[in-house]
Amino acid sequence: MRLNQVTITMPDLDAGWNFYCILGLRPVVDARPRYARFVCPDGDSTFSLHQGESGGGGTTVYFECENLDETVGSLSQAGLRFVSGPEDKSWLWREAELFDPGGNRIILYFAGSNRLDPPWRVDQGRPA
Repeated sequence: MRLNQVTITMPDLDAGWNFYCILGLRPVVDARPRYARFVCPDGDSTFSLHQGESGGGGTTVYFECENLDETVGSLSQAGLRFVSGPEDKSWLWREAELFDPGGNRIILYFAGSNRLDPPWRVDQGRPA
């Protein structure tokens, strides 16, 4: 099984469009004001926006960046406002946090091998 896409809801898709283009996602479908879809700059996962009023209700989206500090610096210069980071976390990830125009929490991070293989990983060979 492979994750294809994540869709979030936000009231203003034009604001979302601008935000996610600055973030580096590439548009593949523009059906605004109802829907927009983007492809992530690395890999083939897609990310979409659906128009609605229920955005920002606890959604957090993580995007991994190889050069996190450099990426955050570039995005800050482009006008995006981060609320924290980049900073090292106790779970061995380096993270920076911001919010999209719909109030959805966005985490840019770098985890390296700790993303799938942290020191506390559950042993796949033992029964739970």
